[in-house]
Amino acid sequence: MAVHALYAYLCVRDARAAMDFYTRAFGASELFRLTEPDGRVGHAEMDLDGHTLMLSEEYPEMGVRSPQGLGATPVTLHLHVDDADALVARAVAAGGTLERAPEDHFYGERSGTVRDPFGHRWLIGHEIEKVSPQEMQRRYTALFA
Repeated sequence: MAVHALYAYLCVRDARAAMDFYTRAFGASELFRLTEPDGRVGHAEMDLDGHTLMLSEEYPEMGVRSPQGLGATPVTLHLHVDDADALVARAVAAGGTLERAPEDHFYGERSGTVRDPFGHRWLIGHEIEKVSPQEMQRRYTALFA
């Protein structure tokens, strides 16, 4: 079996508002959406610079809940970009909540974390140094010394 793609498929309470946020925060553009007669968005796809982001609204009758419906999220989405500081600032200006300001990390990345208005956590980073897995482990172990 070969895997050909992996897509983030987010559940949100308000797909229209989420799509607007992802456009303003990350420069995403809508590809299409499927809307039920009552207005609930059952499926939508957005393009993030050649990558597909899928989303739908909650389906509690099927056990599909958003982070707002659950009160938490165990998932972090990582955007690897050219300028983490600029994209973190853009996401906050668009209505996201800054959880961690961008800073340099031992694993060779500068990154910060933003929570979107729909409860999803976005780790936004860019490479500042090439670090081998062995060197990462050495640095990681040193943090606990």
